[in-house]
Amino acid sequence: MSRFQGKRLARLVPYTPGEQPKDMKYVKLNTNESPFAPSEKARKKAIEAAALLQLYPDPDCTALCEAFAKSVGVSPKNVIPGNGSDEILNFAFQAFCDEDLPANFPDISYGFYPVFAQLNGIPYREIHLREDFSIALEDYKTAVGMIVIANPNAPTGLTLSRAEVEELLKAHPNSVVLIDEAYVDFGAETCIPLIEQYENLLVVQTFSKSRSMAGARLGFGIGSESLIADLNTIRYSTNPYNINRMTMAAGLGVLADEAYTRENLKTVMKNREETVNELKALGFTLTDSKADFIFAKHPDLSGEALYQGLKSRGVLVRHFKKPRISDYVRITVGSKAEMTALLTQIRAILEELK
Repeated sequence: MSRFQGKRLARLVPYTPGEQPKDMKYVKLNTNESPFAPSEKARKKAIEAAALLQLYPDPDCTALCEAFAKSVGVSPKNVIPGNGSDEILNFAFQAFCDEDLPANFPDISYGFYPVFAQLNGIPYREIHLREDFSIALEDYKTAVGMIVIANPNAPTGLTLSRAEVEELLKAHPNSVVLIDEAYVDFGAETCIPLIEQYENLLVVQTFSKSRSMAGARLGFGIGSESLIADLNTIRYSTNPYNINRMTMAAGLGVLADEAYTRENLKTVMKNREETVNELKALGFTLTDSKADFIFAKHPDLSGEALYQGLKSRGVLVRHFKKPRISDYVRITVGSKAEMTALLTQIRAILEELK
C-alpha cells in the first residue's frame, strides 16, 4: 500500500475471486460459471450493438429493464440494473446501512458481504449457521439493520422457503431484508412474488449463472419503488452508464430465448443429481444443494488435499480455509463430460489412498 492510503482502507481485506490459472488447460469447476455459451440470440444482439460503441448506452436501460420486469412479473419501476449483482449488493450496503444500522448475514456465506461492509465503513454481525449449515431464523430476531441472506446460500447450496423469508420480513418491518438469489434458478423458490406485500424486501439476481453471462456482468435488484429509487440515487451518483451497450443487448437476447435457458437448467440439475449420487457411492457427505454447485467432503481426505489432488490432475474446484468448512470442497456442476472427468480423477485419488 502507498503512504497516502486512508486508515479505513488499510484495514480492508479484499474479496478473493476464484482462481483463473493459465499454466495449463483445466476442467474448470471452481467459479460456478455455466458450461453453456450464451444463447445465439444473445450473441447476435451483442455483435449488432458493437457497431454503436462510439455512443453512450441508455442510462435508464429502458428496454432491458422492461423486458426483465415482464419476465419476473413486476413493473419496470421495481427494477434496477447492475454491473453484475455485486454492484447492486454494494449499492444496498451504501443505501441501507450506516453506523447505526449494521449489516447482518450468516458467518458462512458469500465472501463479498463482509468486504462490502468494511469497504463502506459499516459495522456488521456474522450470525452462526447451525451445525448442519442451515439458517436458524430465531437467531435473527434481535437483528438491527439490514439482513442479507443468500438463498440458496453459498457455498452450502442450502435454501430457505418463501414462507421462511416472509417470517423475516414480518419480524423486521423497519429493516431491509436482502435476499441474494444468484442461484435461485437451480431449484430454489424465488421471493419476487413477495415484493408487492413487503416494502422492505430487496431481491438480487444475476445473469452470470443460469443465463451464461458471467463475462458480460449483468444483475438486477427487484424491490418496492421506493427501495429502487434509493439505489438509483447511488447509481446515478457514481456511474449512470453502468451497463455497457453490448451487455444490454445480450441481456435482451437472453430474455428472448427463455427456452434455451430452461433447457440448460434441466441439464445442470440432472448432472448435479447424477454427480451427487456418484459421490455418495464413493463415501462423500454432501449438503442438499439447490445451486449449480455441490458442497462435499470425504472422511479420508481433507478439503485441502482433495483440492490440491484434483488441481494436480487438471481439475479445478474451490476450497475455503474457514475452520467449519475446511474439510469441504465446492464443485461447480459442469457438462456431462466435465463431471465424468471430475469423478475419474476423484476415483484415482481415492484409489491411491488404499
